[in-house]
Parts: sequence; structure tokens; C-alpha cells
Amino acid sequence: MTTVYATEPAAGVRVLTMNRPEARNALSRQLIETLFTALVDADADAGVRAIVLTGVDPAFCAGVDLKEAQQLGMAYFERFQTHDCITKPAELTTPIIAAVNGPTFTGGLEMALACDFMIASERAVFGDTHARVGILPGGGMTARLPQRVGAAMARRLSMTGEVVDAARAERIGLVTEVVPHERLLGRAVELAAQIAEVPADTMAGLKQMYVRGIAGVTDAALAVEHEIARAHRPDTDTLAARKAEVTARNKSQFQ
Repeated sequence: MTTVYATEPAAGVRVLTMNRPEARNALSRQLIETLFTALVDADADAGVRAIVLTGVDPAFCAGVDLKEAQQLGMAYFERFQTHDCITKPAELTTPIIAAVNGPTFTGGLEMALACDFMIASERAVFGDTHARVGILPGGGMTARLPQRVGAAMARRLSMTGEVVDAARAERIGLVTEVVPHERLLGRAVELAAQIAEVPADTMAGLKQMYVRGIAGVTDAALAVEHEIARAHRPDTDTLAARKAEVTARNKSQFQ
């Protein structure tokens, strides 16, 4: 089974769909590598003018694959050094929209934040549960979350680990729009098609204005995050146990 499949439902638009529904699209080594390659390929294709990133239901992305992290230890996390699919969306020259179809946590939320903007299904929920499971974010959370929701709200979400539903996510500016679940992909493609209609050089310049306009602040925040995160390596067995507890609590809250 392919862990990522690509479709082109409109001219100039490529949809990349994470496909590990049985694991809530948790980032296995195969998914990490396949998604990273799919993002690179889409960005290099001149015919692709906008990208949509989503997941097969029921989730967008659950973040770290606990089974593989337990089995491989730090070797699992080292995979991100060469194939960092979490931060790669932020490095693309092609505009990319996150179509969040369900729960997205920790690394999954960092991946969505790395996109240019998000729209969400009414079923989507969001959480930065890094601290609650005993690890520090290393994929851009502390750099990008404050840009979306403000510094105080970002600190609140990261420090408490509270889970935000779609309606609240829209109110605080985490997502730009919430739509009925069955309309999510269609709406994301509509927006991507509008982007694709803009002359390529104009869109490239516009994206660079936004990226470079906040580059100094973002780069400084990312450097701090990486420095501190590297000094706090997780114990994978403890991580698995604590994440299982947090996941069970979150599931019961939104059932």
C-alpha cells in the first residue's frame, strides 16, 4: 500500500494525501520518506502551481509513530535529518494549503503550520501535546504557532496541551475557514485553483514577500527551538507510555 498518493483534480493543482488510516496517518519511516519525496517532486514540477496536503480519514496526522519510535529509538528521529517532511512544506516555492480533515497533533500540527495556510473540516481537532508527553517541539511549533494565534495563545496551547476544535481554531486564527467534512477537499481544490490561475512569476514573488518579510523572526525562533530540543532527547519508552495516555484522554473528550 502506498503511504502517499497524488492526484491532480484541477489544472495546476496537485493533492498529496497521507494514507495510513489504520495508524491515523502517524509518521512511519516509509511515510516520512514518501511524503518528503512527494513534496520535493511537486515543488520541482513546473506544471504544479499549487499543492493541497491532506490525509485519509479519520485523521490528518497523529505525529510520531510510537511503535517505530519504541522499536528504533533515536534512529527513528534521525530519519527526519534527511527527510524532514514536517518542515519541508515551509521550504517549498510552490504555495501549499493544508486541508485538515481530522485530528492533528504534535508533528502533524507542525506540518500543517508549515503550510501557507490551513482550512479545516468540522471534524478537525488540533493539539500541541509535546510537553504533555514529555518532549519538546523540534519541527517549528514555537516559531510558527505564535504567528497564527499570537504569542499568549501559543504559549497557552503548548503549555497546557489543550485540544482545540475546528470552530475555536477558526476563531483564534489557527485556520482560515471551516467547512462541512464532505466539502473539505473540494473547497481546498477551489482555493488552490484560484492560486494556480495567478501568473507563476507573480505568485512566486508574492510568496517570497511573505516568507522573507518574517524570515528573521522565524529563523531566530527556529534556531532557539532546535538548540533546546537537541539538549532534551526523549526516552522513547516513556514517550510511548505518556502519549498513549494523552491520546486516550483526547479521544474520550471528542467522541
